Amino acid sequence: MSSAPMFAPGRDVLLAVFERLLDAYGPQHWWPADSPFEVAVGAVLTQNAAWGNVEKAIGNLRSQGLLSLHALLDAEVDSIADAIRPSGYFNVKTRRLLSLCRFLHNEQGLEGFGRRDPDDRRVVLLAVNGIGPETADDILLYAMQQPVFVIDTYTRRLLQRLGLADGRESYEALRQGFENALAADVGLFNEFHALIVRHAKVSCRKRPVCAGCILRSLCATGRQAAGP
Repeated sequence: MSSAPMFAPGRDVLLAVFERLLDAYGPQHWWPADSPFEVAVGAVLTQNAAWGNVEKAIGNLRSQGLLSLHALLDAEVDSIADAIRPSGYFNVKTRRLLSLCRFLHNEQGLEGFGRRDPDDRRVVLLAVNGIGPETADDILLYAMQQPVFVIDTYTRRLLQRLGLADGRESYEALRQGFENALAADVGLFNEFHALIVRHAKVSCRKRPVCAGCILRSLCATGRQAAGP
């Protein structure tokens, strides 16, 4: 059995994609949250959920005084589940959210967690029940301002259509490929990921809308759609 392929894109290629996306859509100001802790909560709730539904769940937590580490740890499990119901899978997400909260409590909050060596943070986050690579990297990038590149379904789809990946690459191969090609730049990683998400909703959908796509001249799929 052949091993999963590596991902080693050129810096110039990735920056060309980034610059076109930025020119087309402008800064995305992502992640929308009032605090790093809210980002961490949102990272759990956004698993398999549309962002609009996550916003409703976070709004419920806020209105019920539950949007803090200690409030969630002191709350009844059913109260949390009811509040985050709009995000879907609310019973599972309640367990995952409380696992994260207990972890952060033991770390003395996000501030205490931030005192860990950066190389250690990802390892210990991934050991928390229900925290996978994408959720961990959302927390590290958007809450902790650590330069890790978040890989999601939209990123995989775009890379495949651009002809930069074939779909067999592991999460870690894609993450490391971005991080190796680009300088460790929190602002760039933040904006690039947010722009990919925006573009996936506008043009690079499950069924691509190639007409008018601002990446069409760079995209193998788009050129094929254009025909001879």
